[in-house]
Amino acid sequence: MRLTALSDYQLIKLYINGNERALGEVISRHKDRLYTYLILLLKDRQLADDCFQDTIVKVIDTIRAGKYNEDDKFKPWMMQIAHNIVIDHFRKQQKIRIQHSTDEFDVFSVIGNGDLSVEDKMVEEQIHSDLRRLVAMLPEDKREIVLMRVYAKMPFKEIAWVTNCKLSTTIGRMRVALSLLRGLMEEHNVKLVA
Repeated sequence: MRLTALSDYQLIKLYINGNERALGEVISRHKDRLYTYLILLLKDRQLADDCFQDTIVKVIDTIRAGKYNEDDKFKPWMMQIAHNIVIDHFRKQQKIRIQHSTDEFDVFSVIGNGDLSVEDKMVEEQIHSDLRRLVAMLPEDKREIVLMRVYAKMPFKEIAWVTNCKLSTTIGRMRVALSLLRGLMEEHNVKLVA
């Protein structure tokens, strides 16, 4: 039996019945998206690594304890666990998080530059810098949705699941975030084209 051909739910069932490789397969399917999500939220590779490991441990512990009952919704369930771990981390830190890029990781580095001229690259870098600054000014609930939707490329349905909001609320927050970004662009005289 090829594990790659099975659904997440089937793999979890196999794992519960003693097939350790089945859990490895299901986690392997979603690890890149999970890690990207954590990097985008935390802006710190070491902290993202820690939260990633905490998420995987929590996933395994929950399944082993017989508490996994999400049918075929493994990925959003795992993302919800990661989201809660991040929230717990910041609650412990008792500080409000502002999104900043670090020297180690830049959100916009995932967007390719192609074969741009030096001048075009400089303009693009300035636009990305301006956008990062403006996204950081958004209220946390709006900023989080922008990061998940635009940079982690998560569908609204998954974002709603992860943030524990209704789908309509999630879409509404994205609309508000875009409106706020437009206002911030005007207020700070930021243009997205050269």
